[in-house]
Amino acid sequence: MFDSMFSPATLLEGVVLLSLFILFVLIAKSIYSIGPTQIGLVRKRFGAKLPGDNPIAFKGEAGYQAELLMPGLRFKFCAIYAVAKHPWVQVPAGQIGVVIAQVGAPTPIGAKSGVFKPEFGNFTDVSGFVANGGQKGVQRPVLSPGMLAPIHPVAFLIITKPQVFGVPITDTYRQLADQSGRLTFTAFGLEERQLEVTRIAPRPTESGKVADMIGIVTSLEGQPLQAGAIASRLGQFDDVAELEKKPDTTDFQLIAAILGSKNQLHNNYQDFQQFLDAGGKIGLQHDPLLYGAYNLNPFLVRVEQVPMLVVEQGQVAVIKAYVGLPTQDTSGVGFKFGSLVRPGHQGIWQEALRTGKYPINPRIYDAKVVLTAILKLDWAKDVTGAHGLDARLEPIIAKSNEGFVFSIDLQVLIHVPDTKAPRVISMVGSMENLVNEVLQAAVGNLFRDKIGGMEAIKFIQTRQVVQEEAFTYIQRKLAEYEIETRGVYIQDVIYPAALVTVLTEREVAHQQVETFKMQRQAQDQRIETEKARGTADMQAQLAQAAVGVDIKKNNAEARKAEADGESTYIERTGTAQGAQVRAVGLARAEAYQKQVAALGQGATALVNAIEALSRSNVPFMPNTLVTGGGGSANGVLEGLGALLMQKVAPAAPTNGAKPELPEPPKAVSPVS
Repeated sequence: MFDSMFSPATLLEGVVLLSLFILFVLIAKSIYSIGPTQIGLVRKRFGAKLPGDNPIAFKGEAGYQAELLMPGLRFKFCAIYAVAKHPWVQVPAGQIGVVIAQVGAPTPIGAKSGVFKPEFGNFTDVSGFVANGGQKGVQRPVLSPGMLAPIHPVAFLIITKPQVFGVPITDTYRQLADQSGRLTFTAFGLEERQLEVTRIAPRPTESGKVADMIGIVTSLEGQPLQAGAIASRLGQFDDVAELEKKPDTTDFQLIAAILGSKNQLHNNYQDFQQFLDAGGKIGLQHDPLLYGAYNLNPFLVRVEQVPMLVVEQGQVAVIKAYVGLPTQDTSGVGFKFGSLVRPGHQGIWQEALRTGKYPINPRIYDAKVVLTAILKLDWAKDVTGAHGLDARLEPIIAKSNEGFVFSIDLQVLIHVPDTKAPRVISMVGSMENLVNEVLQAAVGNLFRDKIGGMEAIKFIQTRQVVQEEAFTYIQRKLAEYEIETRGVYIQDVIYPAALVTVLTEREVAHQQVETFKMQRQAQDQRIETEKARGTADMQAQLAQAAVGVDIKKNNAEARKAEADGESTYIERTGTAQGAQVRAVGLARAEAYQKQVAALGQGATALVNAIEALSRSNVPFMPNTLVTGGGGSANGVLEGLGALLMQKVAPAAPTNGAKPELPEPPKAVSPVS
């Protein structure tokens, strides 16, 4: 029985069955089920040695094979090959994948990344990558967000934020693994944000406002900058030089050319190979990134987000350029405060930027914002304008010649013309320097010197004059910096306590004097009131007296009119009579001359004398003749009686009737 069990036939049957079992086991182990998002990394157990330092076999050598097993049931005889499953490379949305090649030609000395060619695609074809000159190290393009690709895990390491895909095969990368042998992005010196899509978008500021942002780019690879340059600009500034050759090119056209980005040549630094091919240099870049999302290689490009230059209404921005064509001063020989240049040259641009938003690189262009609206500056405590330029200004402390100390709150209005802003900045450097160094010194010294030479009372009395003199002085001083002065106002003066006491006592005394004056006026008014009351009581008599005065006045005026008429009558009558007398006299003179001729002078005189006597009213003999015959009293009485009767007799008629001849005088016997 024992012999039958170990018969040759039985042994052969057992060997066959064992061989079949072993073969079945080998075949079973050689069949691999590759998942839909997996790949199979094949390693050949034996074969020819790999050439050089290439870790992947392309011609059946021993080691990792270039060909991967794709999803599905795949057969690789386990006795010859070992297969390890690896996940497809998956880049999450909003993130990027950085590629590091472990195969290919050595990277040139000094280069930080391997050259990229379009044939490389998404690095899924290892054979094509090596055959077309792919280089080891960091690759210039990155894998886009959401990408899913079967990338060879030995040929390439793919760094993403969730994990690092691939198998490190060099000591350099293996040493970066943690204790569990797992690689993470931190092992490569990267931060989480660097493996995210770079987004340039508005950001809220501490003040609550939203600031427009731009991205300042620094390239970590490329040819070195030309001597004297601090930033790289594709084509340098040759385009600006060409524009300047045209006589009709304006400064604003030059500014538009400078601010115009050339990022379209390299797809905003996303195509880093094209950036280098276009002449991009290492270091700070002239052209910033604008709003958008960018897939940037963190090993080759660094981005710093800064606020965009915003020039509000009532402002201009004076630009100090640290890059550009060589300086060519346009300010003239009389300007001794630096160089003014056309845009595109190094120096202060002679044309300022007006209202708008400008994506200008603040690392190479220093923008000084100048307020061109009327600017109010206060020398006072806890009073600061929205501009903040007067935050450091304090009330002016001055001392009079008696030693009284004054604290003066002052307000100054200034205006910087927009066309003069570049010259102002060239002279003072900034608006802060203008206020804190130029104005503060000038204004403070003026008031200290002015008040120091005055008495305290005089300053108080002539405050308006001091203010006007300060305006004239500050206006002249700021004109030296081509700044207009619109007003200087003394807002408040804090007097010393001792002086306030004196002024208070003086004012009290003054008010007392005024009170006494008012009391006197009240008494005077009382007297006037009493007088008015008495006048009112006598109003009837006053009215009657006034009527009487009016009557007398009217009578006087009537008499005056009658007298004036009589005077006129007499004057005219006298004139007429004078003419008559003259005519009569002339006629008489002519008749007299003729009488003299006819009778002789003596006879003519006798005739005229007799005629004159005949016309006279005077009697030849007296009407009463008192004689002294006898000398008795009776005779005297008779004579006096006759004289009395003569006086009471009626006067001679004056109506033109011929008067009767007087009787001869009666004889009166003399008083006996």
